Amino acid sequence: MNFYGKRVLFLGAHPDDIELGCGALLHQIVDKTEVLCVTLSDNQKNPDLQNVKDEHLKSMAVLGVPAEKVAFGPFTTRVFPDSRQEILEYFLKLRKDFKPDLIFVHSQHDIHQDHNTMTDEALRAFRGITVLGFDVVRSSYGFFPHFLVEVSEESVNKKIEALSQYETYRDKYYFNSELTRSIMVRHGALAEIPFAEGFDILRIVGIFEE
Repeated sequence: MNFYGKRVLFLGAHPDDIELGCGALLHQIVDKTEVLCVTLSDNQKNPDLQNVKDEHLKSMAVLGVPAEKVAFGPFTTRVFPDSRQEILEYFLKLRKDFKPDLIFVHSQHDIHQDHNTMTDEALRAFRGITVLGFDVVRSSYGFFPHFLVEVSEESVNKKIEALSQYETYRDKYYFNSELTRSIMVRHGALAEIPFAEGFDILRIVGIFEE
């Protein structure tokens, strides 16, 4: 199956989410279409995470995403459920301004309150648009990829390199390069190809054409 988006929107709750969930795919397509990467919280209210905003920008640069295609929202980590309406309105403005036709956001199997909230609001704000959910291994339970996208070994390596920009999280198990590669190998095995990133299907809007 071939699929394409003229304007592809990647949504993450926190710095690192987009890279962890679909960094290889992002690298694979960044030169082929218009992308916008939006992270709703920059985590700067946490004194232990003061470097992650800059690390995110460095990580995105490794993936080929220029700084002008990276945006941060105004929301506060861990309390997204208290800002549902504001997040919805933020997404509605994104829809009006960017006009995406393909969106990647957190899986509905993600139990982190921020991830879960923003996915719910994305599905409300972007009605009528294809939405696919990515997995962040630390907080997803019961995730199984029903939509598998082939990625090259170069993109796999770029994802690993991008995640290595996060000195803040260097000791976290979910930043381990072997784990990162093994997930893409496993998803590739499900599709009988060398490497893939996997998503759950939140909504697909399509046209069958000959």
